[in-house]
Amino acid sequence: MSATNAPILDREDLIAEVEKRRAAGQSIVLANGCFDLLHVGHIRYLAAAKELGDCLVVGVNSDEQARKLKGEGRPAVNEKERAEVISALRFVDLATIFVEPTVTELIRAIRPNVHAKGTDYTVDSVPEREVVREVGGRVAIVGDPKDHSSTELFSRTSD
Repeated sequence: MSATNAPILDREDLIAEVEKRRAAGQSIVLANGCFDLLHVGHIRYLAAAKELGDCLVVGVNSDEQARKLKGEGRPAVNEKERAEVISALRFVDLATIFVEPTVTELIRAIRPNVHAKGTDYTVDSVPEREVVREVGGRVAIVGDPKDHSSTELFSRTSD
């Protein structure tokens, strides 16, 4: 990892770093996903999420959870490499891999000011919306229309 990449932190170190940044007056934004095959939709989602606050934390689904979400043969890229790619994006400040089935525990751990989700959701359909509100945050829908998909790209190559 080069010095320009955002750190990829375990849960304990992430909590400590987020608290340090919050104490310095930064607002915390959380985005999450599998990010198996990085595409323009991911870039637009993360860039828009960064605009919502000072510190963008990106949670990357573990290999086990990505497989459960996307199906056999996925992810194509392992969790450490997916997190490294995400951490190399200039608008990402901190990255982590989460092993739970949903991002709920990560939300409880870092208490983001904003939880950013893609346009395949509405504020009312975000599964974690109540937990975000419980920790004092808000949900925001960002990015371009959901017309990019790693799953779709993979299915095109297997035809």
